[in-house]
Amino acid sequence: MDTIALGIFLAAGIGLLGSPGPAIAALIAVGRAQGFIGGLPYFLGLQLGLATAAGVTAAGLFSLLAALPSALHVMTIAATAYLIYLAYKIASSPVGEPARTGNGAHSSPASGFLLGVTNPKAYLAFASLLASYTLFKGNAQQDAFIKWLLLVVVMIAVDIVWLYVGVLLRRLSLSPRSERVLNVTLGLTVLIAAGLAFV
Repeated sequence: MDTIALGIFLAAGIGLLGSPGPAIAALIAVGRAQGFIGGLPYFLGLQLGLATAAGVTAAGLFSLLAALPSALHVMTIAATAYLIYLAYKIASSPVGEPARTGNGAHSSPASGFLLGVTNPKAYLAFASLLASYTLFKGNAQQDAFIKWLLLVVVMIAVDIVWLYVGVLLRRLSLSPRSERVLNVTLGLTVLIAAGLAFV
């Protein structure tokens, strides 16, 4: 294994997968609303969805899909529609005590999986990372599998940190107005990511 390439791959993975996007905004919102234990089901669903997306990309299936413009267009529309729905659910989440006790539909394991498997930012990050670095020369299958495994580990690590950021925000004594501003900001983050899917 090329250890220099490994180090660069991991650093790039942390940078790309840990940067703000729809999944991270959702994790913060869920952590703030549900707490750490309550947010774990959503977190696990999201990780399964992201691992699936990374696997699809590593297997070359995303490139195959990209070669079919109509199929890619349908997938982009479906993903964007879900991101718009998610942005609305986050922005309109209750403030005050209901925010700490409610269990919105956007925080279920199934919705976490859906976000992970349809996240346009994730596919672009996976495609970039998988194509840019070679860890095992002469063995493409082993190289793809190890990179997929490393991406899953990086995703789990960075996403658990972002979930905990939401938990820390939950502990702050914010006014209802400040909570609403935070909800709307997180919702707008998701909405901007949805808009970028068409760029």
